[in-house]
Amino acid sequence: MSEFHRAAIVTGGARGIGRAISEKLAIDGLCVCVADKDKEAADLAVARIKSTGMVCSLEVDVSSRSSIERMFAEASGQMGNIDVLICNAGIMDRAPFLDMHDDFWDRILEVNLGGVFKCGQIAARMMIEQGRGGRIVNIASNSGVFGGRGRAAYGASKAGIINLTQTMAIELAEHDILVNAVAPGPTKTRDDQPDQPWPSVANRMPLARYGRPEEIAEVAAFLASPNCSFTTGHVVGADGGFTISGIMEG
Repeated sequence: MSEFHRAAIVTGGARGIGRAISEKLAIDGLCVCVADKDKEAADLAVARIKSTGMVCSLEVDVSSRSSIERMFAEASGQMGNIDVLICNAGIMDRAPFLDMHDDFWDRILEVNLGGVFKCGQIAARMMIEQGRGGRIVNIASNSGVFGGRGRAAYGASKAGIINLTQTMAIELAEHDILVNAVAPGPTKTRDDQPDQPWPSVANRMPLARYGRPEEIAEVAAFLASPNCSFTTGHVVGADGGFTISGIMEG
């Protein structure tokens, strides 16, 4: 994959982790398309990104294949090629398992898991046609590694992303398309979040603090880079050690 004029799409790129990833990729010299359901927020994100290359914003609903296809067509028309896809768009919502309605379950799975499937499939087909390989990075979660109260739908969607990442990596390797995932842990993405995680969370984290979006972006940017050349199908936890902690006392 050529390092010249590399171009990336970041879904859910207008806020939080997605915006941090968009900014990091632009700093690294990529042309970046900030794609988000909220076009106004995407425009604002683009306005604050400092880049010597092209940065554009597009509207996309990742639950809709036609919307995704339109977004890819417009992005490739503006940037000329697509070398990197960051699948970050998703819904984080909670509901008790016994009270969860079908429409809640279906919506979370449709956006979080279905969006990664549709975006990844369309991107991979485009990358194969371009003939220069590519990188796909899916944003999972440590909620996809273990259970959590109220997260039946969200956790299942993120666990599905992890397995989908592995399958994509196997099938796309022959086309020099590397597929990996980042699993963020507790991350401070909003001003209304407390300064520190709940004690029940912090007590399980060797690094007992919230992650910063920029810290997640650094991991995603490496997995999207040419320097990541012999790693595919893996999930990198950017979670302060949350998913590896056992007994913390003693």
